[in-house]
Amino acid sequence: MLKIIDAHTHLWLRQQGRAGGGEVVSLKNGRSSVNGETRQMMPPYMTDGANTAEMLLSNMDYAGVSAAVVTQEILDGNQNEYLLRAKAFAPERLRICSYYEDGLVPATAGFDGIKICAGKLADPDLTHHAAVFEAAQTHGMFLHIELADGDVQTASLYETIRQYPGLRIAVGHFGMVTRPGWEAQIRLAREKNVYVESGGITWLFHKEFYPYAGAVKAIRAAAGICGMEKLMWGSDYPRTMAEITYKMSFDFILRSTEFSSEEKELFFCKTAAEFYSFPDPPEIIPVKSILDD
Repeated sequence: MLKIIDAHTHLWLRQQGRAGGGEVVSLKNGRSSVNGETRQMMPPYMTDGANTAEMLLSNMDYAGVSAAVVTQEILDGNQNEYLLRAKAFAPERLRICSYYEDGLVPATAGFDGIKICAGKLADPDLTHHAAVFEAAQTHGMFLHIELADGDVQTASLYETIRQYPGLRIAVGHFGMVTRPGWEAQIRLAREKNVYVESGGITWLFHKEFYPYAGAVKAIRAAAGICGMEKLMWGSDYPRTMAEITYKMSFDFILRSTEFSSEEKELFFCKTAAEFYSFPDPPEIIPVKSILDD
């Protein structure tokens, strides 16, 4: 049975982030106030504004997902305190990222990785943010990074890769694949310790919706640039679940005939298990659905 690792999820008890110069605040029924506008941030069954580890693990069990990486985002604000508590629910199934706040030294104790929202930094030159790269390499952590669209930051990331050759780096949101010049971010994964994860790809191809033929084509194209062994699946849970189920966020790739069984094993588990240090991801046997009778 194919094991699945989700390289891109989010958790929070209450959002306290920023967007467009304004605040992001949790409301009820899966909604948030984003710079004064009410938006559907999560599925409507998340009624109290909380996006908890218990809910994520329940969704993982339902979909047959063995393990997950919890990253962070400026929309949600610093969730370090909650993520340390959340990991205790299932330390063998969760890896957590601390949040890099612009200009500060990121937390390392208890965390597996560090998240840097690079495209939203006041100073976009990544060589000016040595503290985050130094901390990750010194403590043997991985780095999750989301870049500005296209090749705006790829040159400074190349320079940083040269300075920190032992650092494991995952480029997020599949290089913002629907934006011009996205291939420049995928080419970063030709470097030894750089990989790409697909969190948010269903959001980026949202207008075409399931089964996301454009996303399948993009994954195939990226594999041609850096190799399938450098690509990892991610869901961007729970935001993408505002429109689709958790299982739908990967089912379209499982059903695709564009990838071999070996490529699917790399994309869904083998690469992520090594990158994120999941030595033996548990096999999750989904419960039989009432619809299967």
